Amino acid sequence: MKTIAVFFGGRSVEHEVSVITGMQVIENLDKKAYDAVPVYVTKDGQFLGGEKLKNFKTFKSGDLSETFPVYFKPDADDRALYRKEEEKGGLFSKGGEKEVVYADVDMVFTALHGTFGEDGGIQGYFDTMNIPYIGCSTVSAAVGMDKKIMKDVFKSHGIPVLEGEAFYRREWEEDKETIRRAAEAIGYPVFVKPSNLGSSIGISKVNDPSELDEAMELACRYDRKVLVEKAAENPREINCAVLGYAGDVETSALEEPLGWKELLSFEDKYVSGNKKTGSKEGNARNCPAKVDDALREEIETLAKKAFTAIDACGTARIDFLVTESGTFVNEINTLPGSMGFYLWEPKGISFSELLDRVIALGEIRAEERGRTMYSYESNLFSKTGYGSKL
Repeated sequence: MKTIAVFFGGRSVEHEVSVITGMQVIENLDKKAYDAVPVYVTKDGQFLGGEKLKNFKTFKSGDLSETFPVYFKPDADDRALYRKEEEKGGLFSKGGEKEVVYADVDMVFTALHGTFGEDGGIQGYFDTMNIPYIGCSTVSAAVGMDKKIMKDVFKSHGIPVLEGEAFYRREWEEDKETIRRAAEAIGYPVFVKPSNLGSSIGISKVNDPSELDEAMELACRYDRKVLVEKAAENPREINCAVLGYAGDVETSALEEPLGWKELLSFEDKYVSGNKKTGSKEGNARNCPAKVDDALREEIETLAKKAFTAIDACGTARIDFLVTESGTFVNEINTLPGSMGFYLWEPKGISFSELLDRVIALGEIRAEERGRTMYSYESNLFSKTGYGSKL
């Protein structure tokens, strides 16, 4: 049996969404194959362990009693999670704290959405510690998270994206007029988005120049880099997930969110219900989406191309905007909410099987990384003096 440490929560505006995904992963992991160890990352970044964290009621009540800090040691040969326990004093000892192994970890299942979890932050930490993890690598996670860099990579691979330009918070604070002129050049309406964020938080549709300042101020609260992007005209949103690694990939069923007009808000995605068929209750979707064969083939081809372009691993969801002028990749979500399990069910892949396959792909990527040399014997110290030019 493999021990899988499921990391969820995190220092992100998507904290609560991540908790839900983490609970779903723990519930759906094959109990005969895996021992799921919950690791809750608090909003201030502390790692907590404890069996109580497997129960969603813990988070609904906010009662974190019976949980305790856990940690990895800064040792690339040690994959154990540790905790401190109180040690009772005896006849010849004072007692105090002792360090014990909380779990011997085979792999980390990152269910951390947004910043410090989906953006390459935690992946870099695990890479440094030589701890295997599921999903995208540090680089591919970072590229997939940054909307401007993502667009640039997609454009270099001939993948159609909507026109957009990125600006820094400092530029907005020091020279608003230049950004106003840039938005005019892109052409209204535009969307203003934090470059590194998900779940539609901080995004505004700007229909004319009078609305730009407020939208920029909102986006700048959530990120130091803001994307101003041309708005698609009367688009259909069609989403497709991809599963695989290094070019060996397959696509899920397509979905079409229903009931939205200009922007799928956070509430539309997570709060207003969860219907799979048309409904006025919000968060409704057709899955499979009602599309013709030509459009399905186009989206599946572009989804595979986008996934491979950033060297993604595991499963990711690619969101498309379909308009009269063409089909555009809106973004890639390298860690989709609920792992996008509902997109795979129509293909006969259960949530449990999806997790099995994502873990197996993580193991393949970790094995490949283990074959790479990270040191080089140069004997440089013996050939140079301290302070001399190298």
